Formats: sequence, structure tokens, C-alpha cells
Amino acid sequence: MRYEFHPEALEEYDQAGHHFAQRQPGLDLRFIVCVEEAIALILEDPHRWRSIDEDVRRCLTRVFPYGILYTVEDDFVLIVAIAHCSREPGYWKHRIASR
Repeated sequence: MRYEFHPEALEEYDQAGHHFAQRQPGLDLRFIVCVEEAIALILEDPHRWRSIDEDVRRCLTRVFPYGILYTVEDDFVLIVAIAHCSREPGYWKHRIASR
């Protein structure tokens, strides 16, 4: 199964990577590896994680306090948000309203 990022989710991913790169050399790469590992787990079994809102599911990353929020479409997984766990819940909901 393939995956796609919602444009705003991709922007979040990029911003988080830049944030970690500024904090410590190499920390951005560790973050990217954690996110990519979580995405790989999602693709293995997209229905493994429970729904948190209608058809949106969340897989937490290891080490970093981020969740991958996604929906399972007919032939791909749509990543709706790369969300820091302390962020306001539901800030991403407008992204699925426009699908």
C-alpha cells in the first residue's frame, strides 16, 4: 500500500525536522527515522490503530512525542497530520473536511 501526505502534514513534518536540527546535530535524522518507522508500521496494517475521530487513526512515534494521524482510503493511506502530542486536539480536522 502507498501513502500520501496532506500538504499541511508535509509542512508540519518539515518544520519539526528543522526544529530538531537546530536543537542538536543529528536529532532531525533520528526524528525522521522514527516517523518513517511509524509510517512503515501503518502501511503493514493500517487498521491496527484505533480511530480517534470518525475515520482518522493515530499511530504514536517512538522516542518523540508525535502522532501520525491518517485515514485509510481505497488504495492508499492519507497522512493528515504529524502532530505533536501537546498540540491542541482537533486542529487538523479542517484537512479531512476538504477531501
